[in-house]
Amino acid sequence: MVMKKSLSEAMNAKILGSGKETLVLAHGYGGDQTVWDKVLPYLTQYYHVLVFDWSFSGAIKDPNIFDELKYSSYGDFADELVCLMDEMSLSSSIFVGHSMSGMIGCIASVKRPDLFKRLVLVSSSPRFKNLEDYEGGFEESEIEQLFSSIEFNFDQWSSYFPTMVVDPNDPPSIEKFTKCLKKMKPKIALHVGKIVFLSDERTILEKVTTPCTIIHTKKDCVVPNSVPYYMQSKIKEGLSTVEIINTEGHFPQLTACMEFLDVLVKAIIN
Repeated sequence: MVMKKSLSEAMNAKILGSGKETLVLAHGYGGDQTVWDKVLPYLTQYYHVLVFDWSFSGAIKDPNIFDELKYSSYGDFADELVCLMDEMSLSSSIFVGHSMSGMIGCIASVKRPDLFKRLVLVSSSPRFKNLEDYEGGFEESEIEQLFSSIEFNFDQWSSYFPTMVVDPNDPPSIEKFTKCLKKMKPKIALHVGKIVFLSDERTILEKVTTPCTIIHTKKDCVVPNSVPYYMQSKIKEGLSTVEIINTEGHFPQLTACMEFLDVLVKAIIN
């Protein structure tokens, strides 16, 4: 008889450290839990910290865990997050969601507000495609070109994309994200990429009742500087703050880890 793996085992989930507060660290598209490696040594001194790999991550050992039919929206990942937190017996946690995980956390917090004490949304965006009255960062033609590159020339794209989204002055961090991205299966990378770049979750923001800290860098080619303030304006007044970190790129937890920790700890204790 073959025993079915628990969700936490399948997602490489583990709780590290100790403390009164519990942090849930959720990586974004193309990454895995190693994107938190620079900040974990500090955080685990003072907090319980849950780290895990999303089912699309290249760090997942079970090739059957990602079923394209199961994941068609951020909402599906939010359901997975809720199930994982329930399995790990977590509640009233501080959720730190990088990139797409920020919006996943918002959706999950609306479904199950008891699980979340605060949301920390790192380099997150509710919509990447531009509209006449909304700057998402990408024209439709640019998104279609992105999909084409992933589908037909994944190896070249997975070498190029990290150089665009990580601070160009930090080669080790570029290399780290490149290794993560190249572990993804191209078919899964394309499927999840379409979810990310075609999603529009702007309407969920006004439903969020969990206090939020929105962290952004001074220059992020993926998420325009207007987006964190747009998010703040849509979340219920008084529930969100915007913090700008003095670094470039989409990965402040890698490229400006001390500044990132300062902002994160400030969010936790407030």
